[in-house]
Amino acid sequence: MEDEEIIRKGLLFSVPWAELDCTVVADCADGEKGMQAIREHKPDIVITDINMPVVDGLEMIRRTCEEQEYSAIIISGYSDFEYAQTAIRYGVLGYLLKPIQKAELREAIERACRECAKRAAYQNHSKLPTQLKEQFLAENPMDYRGDDRLVQQMLDFVHDNYSRKILMSDLENALNYSDTFLNKKFKEAMGTTFMEYVNRYRIHQAIRMMTEEGLSVQETAWRCGIGEYKYFRTVFKKYLGCSPKEFLAAR
Repeated sequence: MEDEEIIRKGLLFSVPWAELDCTVVADCADGEKGMQAIREHKPDIVITDINMPVVDGLEMIRRTCEEQEYSAIIISGYSDFEYAQTAIRYGVLGYLLKPIQKAELREAIERACRECAKRAAYQNHSKLPTQLKEQFLAENPMDYRGDDRLVQQMLDFVHDNYSRKILMSDLENALNYSDTFLNKKFKEAMGTTFMEYVNRYRIHQAIRMMTEEGLSVQETAWRCGIGEYKYFRTVFKKYLGCSPKEFLAAR
């Protein structure tokens, strides 16, 4: 989806799509038509420029990435970090700068194909049993009935800092104990590792944000501390056996 027709047509005819086991289902000159094509054809891969008429490429991805699962590649003349940062937030797989290097484009498409294969394999895998999903939702990750002050401090640290990146080194610095000792203490008390607990707590908070606060999936991914949109979906599926979108639709 590229507004410069020569470049757009160049992509259509210069890339060995059949060799890459790909088929082009549509090409569009503006983002509005691009959104229509994505909703109609449900592509596995979307290649777009940022600068397009009507609706730009990033906005097109933002409006459709929750509706359709696809791997996005951006080709752009903008090298501004803010654009790249926004692209990452929307789960864009590749951000290529013009002039386009054929080898770089091919590598990005091959990477997108691998992502599609992983996605298909995951979708074909049997879902987690319903009782496991119910068990996860019934958990109270803040529930600790022990009296170990150090474990309680670790829990408090998670509750206060889950929305930002957490490393074991942060915990070491805050509590003045080695990560080995802290993890051992935590696992004895909680039955799981510290970082596993952090992820479970974040997903519980994410569910609350989406269902009670009405936040979008993308905003929730960043607010709950997981960050990158596609990684958030992966972590979410690990615990609930479905994507955030599927979870919300089934409620």
